[in-house]
Amino acid sequence: MHDIRIIRENPAAFDAALARRGDAPVSSELLALDEARRAKILAAETAQAEQNKASKEVSAAKGRGDEAEFERLRTLIAEKKKEISVMQEEAKALDAQLTDRLGYIPNLPADDVPDGADEDDNVEVNRWGTPRAFDFTPREHFEITGVAPYLDFETAAKISGSRFVFGKGAVARVHRALSQFMLDTHVDKNGLTEIYTPVLVRDEAMYGTDKLPKFGEDSYRTEDGMWLIPTSEVPLTYSVAGDVMDASTLPIRMTCHSVCFRSEAGSAGRDTSGMLRQHQFEKVEMVSITHPDDSEAEQKRMLRCAEGILEALDIPYRTVVLCTGDMGFGARRTYDIEAWLPGQNKYREISSVSTTGDFQARRMNARFKPADGGKPQFVHTLNGSGLALGRCLIAVLENGQQADGSVNLPAALAPYLGGKTVLGTDGTLG
Repeated sequence: MHDIRIIRENPAAFDAALARRGDAPVSSELLALDEARRAKILAAETAQAEQNKASKEVSAAKGRGDEAEFERLRTLIAEKKKEISVMQEEAKALDAQLTDRLGYIPNLPADDVPDGADEDDNVEVNRWGTPRAFDFTPREHFEITGVAPYLDFETAAKISGSRFVFGKGAVARVHRALSQFMLDTHVDKNGLTEIYTPVLVRDEAMYGTDKLPKFGEDSYRTEDGMWLIPTSEVPLTYSVAGDVMDASTLPIRMTCHSVCFRSEAGSAGRDTSGMLRQHQFEKVEMVSITHPDDSEAEQKRMLRCAEGILEALDIPYRTVVLCTGDMGFGARRTYDIEAWLPGQNKYREISSVSTTGDFQARRMNARFKPADGGKPQFVHTLNGSGLALGRCLIAVLENGQQADGSVNLPAALAPYLGGKTVLGTDGTLG
């Protein structure tokens, strides 16, 4: 959510920043609503002052026996009371219109975010590892001999429809091992606090984390009005909604392994094979609540946490900073980490690490008390995948595949797999 006062102070700069994202100027529309709202508030306050003045004078008129003045003042008070009520309701309606309109406007990009129209204009900032040279044509994850029978899309379709998977046996165990490895790394090495959250949330939580009102079609809503979370960013971030925290408690660093649900609206025909793009998937999420002065450094720290997971798994990756035309709605700056998938012969996104500044904090009124005792300020919120489990499983399987259809698994997972390091052609661990 944007601060209307900042738009009021420099509308041209606001529109210019939106233009970098390819959005049309909106400041004149917003300021017209704001001016009308403030005019109604001022008119109501003026009428209230007149009513108060008349209320003081009516007793005096009664006391001196001036019945005509007494009746005039009584009528005036009644009229002013009605006027105030009407103007307050009109101001309230205009305020709701302004708030609603602001709710659809994306965050402004940070100054250092590269301009661009789409993913082709993203800028690579880091690359780690060398893609393996295969002496055979590498297969996609769902084609590998030791994997294919244990990623059952037909049974999942019978149960739930397309874009679901029924994982079995050792493949399901490797998936689980990845989640445990990620959580342990983030808790023991990266200093995050593990959280277990609900996967059903209210409208307020979705709105506060900028998933509503604009992107409701991207998520699933239950018949009683609850939402299945698209990511645990929603409950983790909204956990501080309405709070006024002591500056000494910041940063708050959290991680959570959860099931996530997305409708994948607008993705028809994309990544229909395998488990790259699913309606239900699992992810280990990272969320940080920080002091504004620390959010830049915090984003870099979170990025390294996510990159470190891939390095420990020996998965080649590259990191890109998203251009203005490819960033998410609530982000000021986003880094995507893309893992190398030999079966596709390309890098594919496996994590996004974003800073939102105070964009989400304003929507959910999350603030902190400065150490110097000044007025409470909005915190900054950041989120990042650490990592997407399904996509990480794909990367592990495809990068470790062997010519005979077995898979060599990362050594980092051995403690979670009973010391086993190979997924055999028969789908068992060895």
